[in-house]
Amino acid sequence: MTLDFKVPNLACSACVEAVTKAVKAVDDGAEVAADPKTKEVSVTTSASESAIKDAIVAAGYTVA
Repeated sequence: MTLDFKVPNLACSACVEAVTKAVKAVDDGAEVAADPKTKEVSVTTSASESAIKDAIVAAGYTVA
């Protein structure tokens, strides 16, 4: 399934890397597309939405 999140404090490529790493810690096979300009993160994963959201928040980012 594909999940879309708005991450207001996604500011740069390092932020994208941190979010990607956090998501892949939950689901190593996940595909992550994040854009600091639009503040949007799209994740294709088999993990639950709450698990992915929790991973992003645990990495220090806000999910709107």
